[in-house]
Amino acid sequence: MDNAESARIRDDGSDQEMPTPSQRMAELGIAQEGAVVLSRPAAPFALPDEAEDARRVIAVLRATMSRVAAVHLFAKGMGLVAPQIGIARAAAVVRTPEGAELVLLNPRVIDESRDTDEQFEGCLSFFDVRGLVRRPTRIEVAHQDVGGRTVITEFRDGTARLVMHEIDHLEGRLYRERMPPGVEVVPVSRYRGTGTRWTYGPQERDTER
Repeated sequence: MDNAESARIRDDGSDQEMPTPSQRMAELGIAQEGAVVLSRPAAPFALPDEAEDARRVIAVLRATMSRVAAVHLFAKGMGLVAPQIGIARAAAVVRTPEGAELVLLNPRVIDESRDTDEQFEGCLSFFDVRGLVRRPTRIEVAHQDVGGRTVITEFRDGTARLVMHEIDHLEGRLYRERMPPGVEVVPVSRYRGTGTRWTYGPQERDTER
């Protein structure tokens, strides 16, 4: 059942409307589009000095993601950043469709492929719509662990898209800013990709950098 469809049916079967997807996310503690915390760059952690602060933020992100996952199927994976829970710090947690969890502190994209593709994305901060976004199919990200060690990790395809979406958030940017000119978001009631993964066909990639 699509989220927009389920939003019209109460759990007890009555006719009273349930919250919209965005209202449900707000009830779960997700900051919504228009909140100041989403429009400003997040402050980096001074690691390892702020290791305990980083651990606390990560724990809250994980707990919030578990609550969100209980009300929506995320076949494409999901991610959440600290600003989306009202904490203006540079922390993100990403869960891939395969079930892996990525914790990214102070992440920044340091390289990306010229090869790109367009896929529909959703955002917990305006979850009533989906938008077509062009992104590179490969990125390299410099990030830190709580001990302050800097790591460079390569991500590809859907995982690259998830990670870059969250890094955009940490820079104060929503995916609307990456949509092609003149292309509008699609109401979730008309979006047909719920419950399916992004698809990537076999092809030669990254011939130029």
